[in-house]
Amino acid sequence: MATYLVTGGAGFLGINLVRHLLGQGHTVRSFDVAPFDYPEAGDISIIQGDIRDLDLHARAFEGVDIVVHCAAALPLCAPDEIMSTDVEGTRRLLRSAAAAGVARFIHISSTAVYGIPGHHPLFEDDPLVGVGPYGAAKIAAEEVCAEFRADGMCVPVLRPKSFVGPERLGAFELLYDFAHDGHNFPVLGRGDNLYQLLDVDDLCQAITQCATGAPADVNDVFNIGAERFGTLRQGFQAVLDRAGHGKRVIGLPAAPAIWTLRALEAVKLSPLYKWIYETAARDSYVSIDRAKARLGYAPQYSNEEALVRNYEWYVANRDRIGKAAGVTHRVPWKRGALALARYIF
Repeated sequence: MATYLVTGGAGFLGINLVRHLLGQGHTVRSFDVAPFDYPEAGDISIIQGDIRDLDLHARAFEGVDIVVHCAAALPLCAPDEIMSTDVEGTRRLLRSAAAAGVARFIHISSTAVYGIPGHHPLFEDDPLVGVGPYGAAKIAAEEVCAEFRADGMCVPVLRPKSFVGPERLGAFELLYDFAHDGHNFPVLGRGDNLYQLLDVDDLCQAITQCATGAPADVNDVFNIGAERFGTLRQGFQAVLDRAGHGKRVIGLPAAPAIWTLRALEAVKLSPLYKWIYETAARDSYVSIDRAKARLGYAPQYSNEEALVRNYEWYVANRDRIGKAAGVTHRVPWKRGALALARYIF
């Protein structure tokens, strides 16, 4: 058994990974600026604070074998906060991990590093083109990881597709709320574009494979996504069908809708940022062949299964979720002008 430090341990991925690691018998420490307000708090050690705060690093890294770096400022945060947390925060953690003799540092990146590409599937060696501060910061953070890898540290980097599962809200809360209350759900375009998602349990599988595999196999960059996926319409319709109200996915003309979302984003009246709405009507999927061959990655959930599993968690926890909104994946994103969509669909 190993001792893991999970940065962002109080977040959506963090808590699912903490539960996954505890289930395997590992010792876990969470390092997050947010409070760790889960029943598992008594089963782990907790450091609440900013990952950039070097005064906390000695305690954070004490006795740690493996770091899983999930913490990040997400796209709806201020641009300077995104760059500082996602790039400088990653650099500071890597320096402290190297000084503490940590065996492996697993960095969670994003397929946002590919920008808005013109071909699919996407491979790990494709060009990286960041869209907005978040995409640019994720690329810069990967460059920092590559520097430490070149110096001899084992630094696997995972690029997951958008992942869902227990505790996930964010933009997906729109779909689940519409489905639960018996509304149709709008999509950009016809919704017939192939769109790959990922269940958080499958991402946790890939993370632990990076932690336990041979260094020569895991010390690289890996795309992580579902193996079984279809169109965006099929995935969202599965949730509407599970809700049982007989509602349908409704396509919107893509170009006018995107121009509208651009305008709403400019005046801060949309919860969706550019990378989401610019790719929502396009094919979006990555090759997972490298992860399958080198990690033994074998995802269990299809898009539809992952979305329905997340929806069922949402229904079971809807009263606890409440109406609080913010910029993390654990709370609904502020809807802005999109709140009016409930009265249209």
